[in-house]
Amino acid sequence: MDLSVAGEPVHAATGGRPFDPARPVVVFLHGAGMDHSVWVLQTRWFAHHGWSVLAVDLPGHGASGGEALGSVAEIADWVPALLAAAGVEKATLVGHSMGALAALDCAARHPVRVAAVALLGIAARMPVHPDLLAAAERNDPVAFQLICDWGYGPAGHRGGHRAPGLWMLGGAERLLAKSRPGALSRDLLACNAYAEAEARAAALRCPALFLLGALDRMTPAKAGQALAAKVASARTVTLPGAGHMMMIEKPDETLDALKANLAATEKS
Repeated sequence: MDLSVAGEPVHAATGGRPFDPARPVVVFLHGAGMDHSVWVLQTRWFAHHGWSVLAVDLPGHGASGGEALGSVAEIADWVPALLAAAGVEKATLVGHSMGALAALDCAARHPVRVAAVALLGIAARMPVHPDLLAAAERNDPVAFQLICDWGYGPAGHRGGHRAPGLWMLGGAERLLAKSRPGALSRDLLACNAYAEAEARAAALRCPALFLLGALDRMTPAKAGQALAAKVASARTVTLPGAGHMMMIEKPDETLDALKANLAATEKS
């Protein structure tokens, strides 16, 4: 599905079914340097079980136009504009990593537009090592390798993709490698600079799921749990054996957690 947001083309996958704004809507927000393709299994289930899905390529990513947005707050403010372009008043937001920070920020500052949030791989602070920032600025493949090495847990390193024959680390490196020059750098800088997560969590009033990887080295589960403790209506699920890229490493378990915690909320 192609939309126009703030004068720029935006691509969103709809899970294999036509988008209908009259149905409950769930928006999937990807992490740094990624695109909508990280959500393949989860989006298809929701699209075929009564929901309308927008798994977006954020500006400057994937098939969307424009430049990558410069801060988490800018992404958060872009989401209501996306909803307006799609004819949607209110949606559930599912975000991963940078996308989780944006979903949290959006829900806290635009509460009338957000029914619930699911925050995957999140922590109050997401500092990025200066060497990784420098490599990303150079568009150096070392940046892609470092992110994938740290982002995947043992399952990703050993193999065992849900779809036989696919290579988790290799696929992720190729996805980062094909991102537009400068996009990954801007994303990492945005994550590194964002310091408002605890304040936004304290202000959050909608139902919130924190979905954490037990073996996540980028946003450790204990950091996600500490942030969840700031939210009045939070539920926390920690996936055993999962690293930061849980929706790819543990796609069925990720989907089960989303189904259990979001479906009843949106349809009630």
